[in-house]
Amino acid sequence: MSVAEGKKPQTQEKNPRGIPQAPFIADVEEYLGNNKDVETALKEIQTALAKYRYMDHNLAQRRKGLEDKIPDIKKTLSMVEFLQERREGKSKASESDEDDLDDDLDDDAANDQKKSLRTTFELNDTLYAEAEIEDTDTVYLWLGANVMLSYKLPAAIALLRSKLEAAEASLQTVVEDLEFLREQITIMEVNTARVYNWDVKRRRELREKEALEGKKD
Repeated sequence: MSVAEGKKPQTQEKNPRGIPQAPFIADVEEYLGNNKDVETALKEIQTALAKYRYMDHNLAQRRKGLEDKIPDIKKTLSMVEFLQERREGKSKASESDEDDLDDDLDDDAANDQKKSLRTTFELNDTLYAEAEIEDTDTVYLWLGANVMLSYKLPAAIALLRSKLEAAEASLQTVVEDLEFLREQITIMEVNTARVYNWDVKRRRELREKEALEGKKD
């Protein structure tokens, strides 16, 4: 096997979601080599930096959407679980002994109370309306894109729990990607400064050399 055959092409490292890792320019002169001028190198760095910032902006918006969505899912799940517990009588288990001592009229009143639930629901941020919820084993959930479907309470709870778990996992992934991206943005900003400062120093040294040679002449 020849030396050329034994070489493997260098691949850019990426994070688990495929975001490429920014290379740190330790030696500017070696990075530029013989086929790349400073202006071209700076343009390449700025192009990569713009891509990182674009991804950072999109992920920041996605993070905000998830942070708004998760509390809504939790609130909906809590309500559906309450309806399920109420239907199964779990919320009034501690009162079962006292209910056994009630007369028939009291039993009828208790049954009527179990059949409906008076509550308020939110119309918008500052407006609420009062409603009476009948005892039912079905709820209607918004799934997005103007789609609403009916679910039995256990199925609704299972669906909401899975959505909550997925949203929390997605949020954690987005936060990790944002942290990774900001590290890459910092690296590219440092690279820009290193290449620019190297070029300024090189130009100054050339001017000083030319001035010294001019004095000798």
